[in-house]
Amino acid sequence: MLVEERRNQLLELVRAKRFASLPELVEQLDVSESTVRRDLEYLEEQGSAKRIHGGVLYAGDSPKIPHFEQQPARWAEKRMIARAAVELIDEGDSILLDGGSTTYEVARLLVGRRLHVVTNSLPVANLFAGNNSSDVVLVGGNICPRTGVMHGPLATDMIAALRVRKVMLSVAAINTEGFYNNNLLFVKTEQAMIRAADEAIIVADSSKFGHRSLTHVCELGDVTHLVVDDGISDTWRKIIKAAGVDLRIGRQSDNAEGCDRK
Repeated sequence: MLVEERRNQLLELVRAKRFASLPELVEQLDVSESTVRRDLEYLEEQGSAKRIHGGVLYAGDSPKIPHFEQQPARWAEKRMIARAAVELIDEGDSILLDGGSTTYEVARLLVGRRLHVVTNSLPVANLFAGNNSSDVVLVGGNICPRTGVMHGPLATDMIAALRVRKVMLSVAAINTEGFYNNNLLFVKTEQAMIRAADEAIIVADSSKFGHRSLTHVCELGDVTHLVVDDGISDTWRKIIKAAGVDLRIGRQSDNAEGCDRK
C-alpha cells in the first residue's frame, strides 16, 4: 500500500469515528505501531488529527453531509466483504458505487487507488474528494436526507448516459428470485447502474439470504459477482453457483479474500 493511500485510509477511519485508539488503527491498517505513529505525526502537522493519550482525535473540517457516524449492523461481516470485494477492482477501472453501508466499507479501501469513480452517494464521494488519485463523478438527483444518496429520474437519466467497467451495489434481501431493495426510487437507479456496467458486483452479508424485500432489483444470474461473508450456507453457495454467478467469500483473516467458482 502506498504511503498516501495508507494515510488517507487512516484519516478516514479517524474521521468516521471521531476518535480511534492506536491498537485499533494498527489492526485495521495491518501495519506496525511505529508506522501508525509516524502517519499520525504527519496528519497532526497537517492539522487533520490531534494525538491525545490513548489515541487520536479527528481535527479536520466536518462536512455537512450525511455520514455513517456509527458502526452499521454486522460491521465485522461488512469489513470481511469489503476486503474481498476490492480484489475485483483493477487499477484504472471505471466503477459505479451506490450508497449502501457495505459499499461504503469497500469505498474506504479504494481511497488512494487510481480509479474513475461514479457514485450517487454524498458520503462515498466525500471519501474520494480530497484525493488526487481518483477522478470522481457525483450523480445528481433527489437527495435522501437520511443517507445522502441521490435517486429519482434525474439520477437515472444521468446514469443512463454513462458507461463503466464495473458497478458495485448493496441489497436488502436475496432469494431464489433474485436481489431486492426496499425503496422503489433507489431500485430504479440501481437498475440503471446495472445497465450502464460491463460487470455487476453485489455485496451483501449472509443475513440477507432467504428473504424478500419491497422491490425486485434483478435476477440472480443478472450479476457477474456476489461477495458475501463466510456465514453463507452450503445450500446458498450451490444456488448462487448454479445461477452462473462468481461467488467470493470474505473471511476473518487479513488475507481473507476467498472465492468459490464453478
